[in-house]
Amino acid sequence: MDQTVTSIDVPHQHVSFSEDLALECGTTLRGHTVAYRTYGRLNTDRSNAILVCHALTGDQYVAERHPVTGKPGWWDAVVGPGLPIDTDRFFVICPNVLGGCMGSTGPLTRRDDTGERWGTDFPPVTIRDMVRAQKCLIDHLGIRRLFAVVGGSMGGMQVLQWAALYPDAVFAAMPIASAAYHSAQNIAFHEVGRQAIFADPDWNGGRYWQAGRIPARGLAVARMCAHITYLSEEALTRKFGRRLQNAPKDPTEAISLFGEMFEVESYLRHQGSTFVQRFDANAYLTITRAMDYFDLAADYGGDLAAAFKGTRTRFLLASFTSDWLFPTSESRTVARALNRAGANVSFVEFPTDKGHDAFLLDEPDFHRAMAGFLKGCAMHAGLPPAGAPVGPRP
Repeated sequence: MDQTVTSIDVPHQHVSFSEDLALECGTTLRGHTVAYRTYGRLNTDRSNAILVCHALTGDQYVAERHPVTGKPGWWDAVVGPGLPIDTDRFFVICPNVLGGCMGSTGPLTRRDDTGERWGTDFPPVTIRDMVRAQKCLIDHLGIRRLFAVVGGSMGGMQVLQWAALYPDAVFAAMPIASAAYHSAQNIAFHEVGRQAIFADPDWNGGRYWQAGRIPARGLAVARMCAHITYLSEEALTRKFGRRLQNAPKDPTEAISLFGEMFEVESYLRHQGSTFVQRFDANAYLTITRAMDYFDLAADYGGDLAAAFKGTRTRFLLASFTSDWLFPTSESRTVARALNRAGANVSFVEFPTDKGHDAFLLDEPDFHRAMAGFLKGCAMHAGLPPAGAPVGPRP
């Protein structure tokens, strides 16, 4: 039954399942928990539900103030009343992924057999495992078919996995700034971050909590490295250029070699220091590995089109011109596979200099396309308009 648990020292709405969850690695979890948040109301025939899948460092707090950082929801420009994912019309569900650190079963969870936290003993999970755990939540909420599944980056991987694994349970799918597999370059960046965590003197073999410490420096460096990939050279130049922070007014005054010389350095250090307040290092290792393992075509004999054979799901794929982490070419690969599978698919590339993070930022054309796609799908699905009678809150 629904209750609260505590991870990162705050309570989270969740549901626990007693049934075993068999993972792709061959391990079975003896029960598992999915933490989640909902927005809007489910209509009487339970046909207006949208599942929002979060990215690597996201969580379930998509459209409300975060309980740890106090910052606005990570997609509050998109999810809310009158916004593209309109909570006056849709019932939005956002779960924390399996392996996460905001209430879902993951490395912070205490094991039933020992009472100790899993830590590095937590089994490796995949995007498919995450989606299967989410399906348990959707079934628990009594939703037979999701109106849409939407997500960017790793969230887009989950969208593709949902459409492939449960095609009859997804009317519309919107994978954004994503791909059907994780590239060698992206795996390489993840490995740099993981090695930074391992090298932290407070790592303690992954059982850092036993010493009352966290590998903050290593985790901060991992975040800094990853955050660079979320931006573009144009965005960094526009925001920071080569401007010095606290530069001496006297040009003859020496500048410290190791001081906070450039604004971009200060920005990255801030990103790293705030990240360690809300994220667990072992969860970071677990989730980055899940992204690295992702290769949807590999499950279908190397043929990506076979993953979507006969699908009736409607797709909108979105990419951004300056995204070099998940470039447009990777979205085109998915679009071509969907075309070969005979799917109903639209694909749009949006011009921007904001890099991979553009899907999280103010991009009016992207927001209009998203709203238009959902509106069109709602019409084809026969979805009641905003203001129609709703059922009890699940």
